[in-house]
Amino acid sequence: MVVLFVLIALAVVGLLAGVHWYLWRRLVRDTTAPGGLARRAGTVAAFVLPLTTFGALIAGRAGAPFALQRALAWPGYLWLALVLYLTLALLVGEVLRPVLLRVAPSGGEEGTDGTSAVAGAVRPIDAPIDAPIDAPGVPQGPGTSGAPVVSGTPGAADGVLSTPESLGTANVPGGPGASDVPGTPGALTAAGAPGASAAPGHPGPSSAPGAFAAPAASETPAASGGPDVPGRSGTSVTPATAGTPAAPGHLGSPGGAPSIPGSPETPAASDAPTTPGAGAAERGGARRLFVARAIALGATAVAVGTVGYGAATVLRGPRVKRVTVPLAKLPRRAHGFRIAVVSDIHLGPILGRAHTQRVVEAINRTNPDLIAVVGDLVDGSVADLGPAAEPLRGLRARHGSFFVTGNHEYFSGARQWVDHVRELGLRPLENERTELPGFDLAGVNDIAGEDEGEGPDFGRALGDRDRSRASVLLAHQPVVIHDAVDHGVDLQLSGHTHGGQMWPGDLVAALANPTVAGLERYGDTQLYVTRGAGAWGPPVRVGAPPDVTVVELASRHA
Repeated sequence: MVVLFVLIALAVVGLLAGVHWYLWRRLVRDTTAPGGLARRAGTVAAFVLPLTTFGALIAGRAGAPFALQRALAWPGYLWLALVLYLTLALLVGEVLRPVLLRVAPSGGEEGTDGTSAVAGAVRPIDAPIDAPIDAPGVPQGPGTSGAPVVSGTPGAADGVLSTPESLGTANVPGGPGASDVPGTPGALTAAGAPGASAAPGHPGPSSAPGAFAAPAASETPAASGGPDVPGRSGTSVTPATAGTPAAPGHLGSPGGAPSIPGSPETPAASDAPTTPGAGAAERGGARRLFVARAIALGATAVAVGTVGYGAATVLRGPRVKRVTVPLAKLPRRAHGFRIAVVSDIHLGPILGRAHTQRVVEAINRTNPDLIAVVGDLVDGSVADLGPAAEPLRGLRARHGSFFVTGNHEYFSGARQWVDHVRELGLRPLENERTELPGFDLAGVNDIAGEDEGEGPDFGRALGDRDRSRASVLLAHQPVVIHDAVDHGVDLQLSGHTHGGQMWPGDLVAALANPTVAGLERYGDTQLYVTRGAGAWGPPVRVGAPPDVTVVELASRHA
């Protein structure tokens, strides 16, 4: 038995570890840069938050101070709920991911190197010189990579950028003996012709890497008023302006020529190799990053919203449900008898005195004939939770309030709690019954008490009664319905399941319980299961709102 328990524990730990690794991968690794602050913070959270959950689960049973239990309970249990809905949302995202990768825009998002992936965008000035620019309308000559280049030919002025934005003059070779003529702002710099003079303030012909110039220039009509250059009819020539230093990593490549849209000729002047498909690869990476972040953000929003809604549902208190149950043996005088059924209040480090007060007020507003508290009142000792249970003194019903133990009482000191609720004005039914006008009311201990020799005893509670009278049984867990059928019980009132508490928990609860919530019939016995008024673990309910049920008994003779 011990080996089986250890194997189950290891399987659960392994499952939780795998789930948390998956969450870290999708929410942190796939969406953040290595070594960045976000990556480090997400990784720390992926370790710390599960530890708070583990601490919240074991703190009470380990006898930790109640203040520590409360400090661990809120983050630990809320994270447990978030893990559930984050995982479900991300699994839905896995189905959508291939579709999103196809339809997501190829541009507009930020690339992995921090630059824009929009087609036609120009790289920033400090981009690597060998990085391609995929700009529409820019001729991509052999070796040019589609970018402005740096001239290393003789006669080029050192450090002169061969772009209109960075130049105010142009040095155009005019053949042997060509003279330098003052230029106009915005002209391009061309160099490399024999005999071309250097820019003022620079040495003669230079081939140093980093000089920004073009090896040749096309002939264009001279600007109005500009001087003609001998030997170059109709060509405007101006000297280059010196003093513009070349910065490492600026656009261009040594020996390249500027790519000018609309120019009749764009000579291939760069020998720098290009990387085929580099732009497409970058856009593909940017698209994957965009989709990963979109799915992570969407999953987080859904999970946080769901958990927030579920927590608000619990903290608002239970709503009142009403159900009518006809009993064949119920006499006419008992027709309309109302029993307020409440279960699974779960006072503990999260739900305290204010929660008890909300439950008591909801019950008293129904003005019941009898109140039945069917187990799992507490998750802690009388010493820690006695003050939280104090509002139960205010319960009011014409035929009194009754209590049976649930499995959580046996985790919290059942004998002490049975004595304490008696002090609060509730009558415990420990495998016993009482006669009420029109029917018998019986109660049995929870099956968890078997380990302490205090399990349910149906023979003691129901064995010697008059079966001609209608009977109502209080039993925490629905699984004892078959014992109730064997003992001729007309109606069993139970809790325990929480209705699943958090969807899809109802599917799991259905595997272990004959009825998860509501009224069902088993032979001649009817079983009603309330969803309970509180919550265990995460103070969250999704798809299973808390309730107090008013069961109205109906006589067929009425």
